[in-house]
Amino acid sequence: MRLQQAPGRPNLDECATLGLFPGRLAVIREVLLLNADSPLVFAHSVIPLDSLIGPWAGLAGLGNRPLGAALFTNPRIQRQALEYQHLDRRHSLYRDAARHLVAPPRTLWARRSLFALDAHPILVTEVFLPATLQLS
Repeated sequence: MRLQQAPGRPNLDECATLGLFPGRLAVIREVLLLNADSPLVFAHSVIPLDSLIGPWAGLAGLGNRPLGAALFTNPRIQRQALEYQHLDRRHSLYRDAARHLVAPPRTLWARRSLFALDAHPILVTEVFLPATLQLS
């Protein structure tokens, strides 16, 4: 697993989903999940700053611990329906995920879901990399 978490600007489609003004800073958490040295999933999460001082305050110090553990252990967290999308090189998440591939395909599948705790949302997107097709 490789992890990066820092303030950043969400994509426009993420701002729309989260109800953020474009250009507003949020915490961007990116994790590359590996099987041995083979990249499987590029996870990209957006946590609005006001959510970090609210009910999601514990996520600021999450470190290397999985975000999923925090999301699926609290019964008060509400999860919206999953959305799926084909990404190509025009989308920044495709480009971010493709950096980890020797020969990126023309498109990658992604899914995302909005999680809310006390009306404070976070958005989690997972981009599935070609090695996931080889798992059995």
